[in-house]
Amino acid sequence: MKIDAHQHFWNFTKNASDFIWMTDELATLKQNFMPSDLDPLLAETGRDGSIAVQAREVVSETDFLLELAQKHNSIKGVVGWVDLCADDVEEVLESYHGNQKLKGFRMLIHDRSDIDFADSAPHSNGVSLLSKYNYTYDLLLRTIHLPSAIRLVQKLPDQPFVVDHISKPKMDGSDIEAWKHGIREISKFPNVMCKLSGLVTEGDWKKWNPADFVPYLDIVFEAFGADRLMVGSDWPVCTVAANYNATMNIVDDWASKLSTEEQTLIFGGTCAKFYSV
Repeated sequence: MKIDAHQHFWNFTKNASDFIWMTDELATLKQNFMPSDLDPLLAETGRDGSIAVQAREVVSETDFLLELAQKHNSIKGVVGWVDLCADDVEEVLESYHGNQKLKGFRMLIHDRSDIDFADSAPHSNGVSLLSKYNYTYDLLLRTIHLPSAIRLVQKLPDQPFVVDHISKPKMDGSDIEAWKHGIREISKFPNVMCKLSGLVTEGDWKKWNPADFVPYLDIVFEAFGADRLMVGSDWPVCTVAANYNATMNIVDDWASKLSTEEQTLIFGGTCAKFYSV
């Protein structure tokens, strides 16, 4: 099974005020993106489905994605949102328990003013409850958040984590040494996976070249190995820089040098196991 491990849906027309992260620079994203838009792209690239990941920090986001997943078989799993720092977080998690399409949760760590938010007490406490319900956790980070994330995963060895977008290193190379160190350190924890996603939006949107990303992919592959890597598009966010095919071809072409077994893992096997698809 080939799976896009990371993409988003939204009804911008109805919920524009929820997307506070959409700056004027991201104006092309201020429209609706739904399964009917993605399904032809999945079929064209030979993919069997996707993991729909939250894009709004509101409780209704999880319900919205689960409703879509019930109607569209191409959605193999949902990564929703809850306020893991809230006092009633366990009650909320309990209310969702048993929904087969709900695989895990994510908070927008890299949008917090506190670079140590990942292992702050309220967040750590909330994340510590997820394994009780067999939920995964997506770590949305930049390089500066890796030290705090490392402390978090060290505290919770039984919690399955995945680093989104290879932790968004700056593609101009300005933070590559700190990023390499952080990626290698967090990869030492066997409960942590990594998504080969979000690459093209970190590059030069107008002048990017697939070769720009090869050194980063090589480093992540060396650190995690194929059995802990999964490819994702970050569609439709990727469309600010490239269409779906071009985005996925970055990893597809890079992986052509790997064995068939390694490609099978990266293209869907790791994702299916991590999210219990």
